[in-house]
Amino acid sequence: MSAPTTHRTVLLRGGSVYSPADPFATAMLVEGEHVAWVGSDGAAEAYAATADEVVELDGALVTPAFVDAHVHATSAGLALTGLDLTGCPSLAEALTRIAAFAAATEGVLIGHGWDETKWPEGRAPSLAELDAAAGGAALYLSRTDVHSALASTPLRELTEGLAGLAGHHSEGPVSRDAHHAVRQTALAALTDAQRRAAQLATLHRAAELGIGALHECAGPEISSEHDLAALLALAAEADGPEVFGYWGELAPAGVETALRVGAQGAGGDLFADGAIGSRTACLHDPYTDAGESTGTAYLTAAQIADHVAACTEAGLQAGFHAIGDAAIGAVIEGVRTAAARVGLEAVRARRHRVEHAEALDDKSIAAFAELGLTASVQPAFDAFWGGPDGMYVQRLGAERAAALNPFAALLRAGVPLAFSSDAPVTPLDPWGTVRAAAFHLTPEHRISVRAAFTAHTRGGWRAVGRDQDGVLVPGAVASYAVWAAGDLVVQAPDSRVAGWSTDPRSGTPGLPDLTPGTPLPTCLRTVVRGRTVHLA
Repeated sequence: MSAPTTHRTVLLRGGSVYSPADPFATAMLVEGEHVAWVGSDGAAEAYAATADEVVELDGALVTPAFVDAHVHATSAGLALTGLDLTGCPSLAEALTRIAAFAAATEGVLIGHGWDETKWPEGRAPSLAELDAAAGGAALYLSRTDVHSALASTPLRELTEGLAGLAGHHSEGPVSRDAHHAVRQTALAALTDAQRRAAQLATLHRAAELGIGALHECAGPEISSEHDLAALLALAAEADGPEVFGYWGELAPAGVETALRVGAQGAGGDLFADGAIGSRTACLHDPYTDAGESTGTAYLTAAQIADHVAACTEAGLQAGFHAIGDAAIGAVIEGVRTAAARVGLEAVRARRHRVEHAEALDDKSIAAFAELGLTASVQPAFDAFWGGPDGMYVQRLGAERAAALNPFAALLRAGVPLAFSSDAPVTPLDPWGTVRAAAFHLTPEHRISVRAAFTAHTRGGWRAVGRDQDGVLVPGAVASYAVWAAGDLVVQAPDSRVAGWSTDPRSGTPGLPDLTPGTPLPTCLRTVVRGRTVHLA
């Protein structure tokens, strides 16, 4: 993020400031890149005459900016600017949208978001149907979980050796190695201008939503080193969110690449397994709807141990994509082995990450706490696929589905949480993410709005070792957002106790009412390190 050219002083007053320094604060002073003071409107009068800018909040809410701790900026931008089938109601409608997109677009076609579990036809399009809709174009269309994809015949023909790769299917969606291969072929066809436009679209959308920082999870099977380096360079020159990069490749090559491009860690989407929707998440017991299949294990515990040890010694974070209980078990075993090799405290100090971490039991949660692992999780997954009629139940049955995404148990055990969208898997939607955690479709996994908000703000900063950021207190970095919001309340996740309160005697700063069905706050301004990057 480029530094401001001048040291400006900005006073915000006449609203509500969400700050642990003063739960009743109505004003805030920013000097340059840092918060200088928070307090009352009356006390703010002393600063009004000398401030370079006075912002009249007119009752608006000021909060720390959000951090989205797991995104794929290029793919998310392509979904924002191109073919996005998220929420498409049927196979027939999907084919219609594909045909319209193909007719209006030149070159390789890239899209995202189809989900056959919600279609009345109950299936993905056949290769013949896809080819007819694409009109002879090379088309890559990732499933909503981005762990399988549709690929038209021309794209398959451009992908060398496809038929011999694991996960290849001659007539339907491809997964595993075959999916990675067709994705690489499609993304390699992007020009630098197309890539930059997609990345800018993601950065602009994030700023519009009050997001001040993104964690980009790149890797050789997802994007490319060039893609990550271009994004980090773009973020450094553009007025937008800060970007922290992760490179998902095993050591030693992964460590070398991460250090070369200036990444935060060699992790992120370093795949220990796949996804539940594509039946590639690695489980101890078979999928309910897939015979004897237990998914796919991509890494052994020994590989994980070697990688964690190498990252720890290099001063980098390691991180693994692990969704199924068997994959999570392999990660825990590997991290524990690495801790025995290089020292538990050294491992804990690096705050290695597990992305997604959905199928957790009490034993694995305790291991996360023991090993100092950060759980980088996506509450929108439950909102999209949880509940009695959701995809999780279809794949796993009701009992196992109800155990997924246990946010409350993680918090009780002291496991650090960092919230994210995994965009384009689910959209950038920070307040919707907080709502999804507070109103989890399995009630015992719910957490308070305050805890969820902390996980989506301060939690993301803690995950990159910046413990002082993500709060509005004197001395903290001035990355904040201003919101048009309704009444501020203190919401609890348990209906057996008071669910909300506006009693000022509690000394707890309020947040917007996120009860499902209520409008979400609207972002009026986003500021990153003292510089305005979005103004409604």
